[in-house]
Amino acid sequence: MKILRANMDRYLDKLDHRWRTQPIRKQHQYTLYLFVGYLLLTAGVSCKIWYDTSKSDNDMVIEHIENPVLRSKDPVRLQDSVSTILKNKIYARQ
Repeated sequence: MKILRANMDRYLDKLDHRWRTQPIRKQHQYTLYLFVGYLLLTAGVSCKIWYDTSKSDNDMVIEHIENPVLRSKDPVRLQDSVSTILKNKIYARQ
């Protein structure tokens, strides 16, 4: 882990040195490009969210939750497992 951290520190120091050796005009230009890219990405995401929420078919249907066992066609005997365990323990004592 220490080797990885040392390698990352060396790499980041090298990048920082390369950034500082560039002319100020070039640094401003790169910063402006990154800002414009971020602005376009933000505008695209905002437009997508606005488009998705403006659709008229975004209705939420709220219904009760149904037990899938009760809806199935397979006749399964439903029982409470906790009460069955307790009954078995009571009968096992006698």
